[in-house]
Amino acid sequence: MSNEEDPVSADITVTSIEVPELTEEEQRDRLHLERKVERAFFEAGKALSELRDRRLYRSSHRTFEDYCRDRFGHSRQKSNYLIAAADVYENLTTICCQNLGIEDLTTNESQILPTSEGQVRPMTKLEPQEQWQVWQAAVQQADGKVPTGRVVKDVIERILERTKAPNPYRLGEVCQILAKDNPELRGKGGCWCIVSHVGELSCTVTMWDGEYTVRIDHLKSLNYLESECQQMQQISDRISRLQENERLEDAPSAMLKYLGELKRPYLTLVEEKLLSLIEKEYGVDDRFASRGNV
Repeated sequence: MSNEEDPVSADITVTSIEVPELTEEEQRDRLHLERKVERAFFEAGKALSELRDRRLYRSSHRTFEDYCRDRFGHSRQKSNYLIAAADVYENLTTICCQNLGIEDLTTNESQILPTSEGQVRPMTKLEPQEQWQVWQAAVQQADGKVPTGRVVKDVIERILERTKAPNPYRLGEVCQILAKDNPELRGKGGCWCIVSHVGELSCTVTMWDGEYTVRIDHLKSLNYLESECQQMQQISDRISRLQENERLEDAPSAMLKYLGELKRPYLTLVEEKLLSLIEKEYGVDDRFASRGNV
């Protein structure tokens, strides 16, 4: 309604609407349905686990990976993430019930549980009790709300920082690469490398195609003798010098990659001859070459 005395101002009439409170039964139903939405990724993971373990895809697909791609439109890795996340969710709810003495978490409004696979992915490698402790710390850091995967990862990294053990590796040690979930190491799982620098939580290693900085949990010592480590260092030096040659063709490069994936601390007679031939072809000093096995 306009005000003639003061045209700039106006009186506005607003009709109020009373919003009724939910009944106890409606509150229970709401919480139950919210829990079902939250558990969606858990149900998916458990279903995928059963499909995989019972090989229920075998009538239409040769592999579980092909089945997941055709039926659900995602990779086997995505399925594995969901399966692992379902295990974490189950661990959290089991431990929670044990600690709080509840039988059905769908009726417990105060308990914060994961709502997506990404939130629990950083915890899949932890023991069940560790998963519970990390999740509770992450919920607290998120002010009592569902934490993001980034928050969960930060909590884990802080715990690792407090409990870290000294770097167990030494210069010149021959190790095996454990690629795990590190995309930078894709295709290098199982390859050998030589430690060239030792940091607090990581090492710089020399591989057949260059140097990489990797965390210590991505390395596994091959426990070679000192003499065997020296032999592998010689092989590594020879491969490195060849890799620096700009004229290196695909075939010799593939041979060097093969040598970089050996599971033993020496070259066979044939391997030594092939490496020497490549060195001769590209004019690389072969002073480390020996007759017979290296």
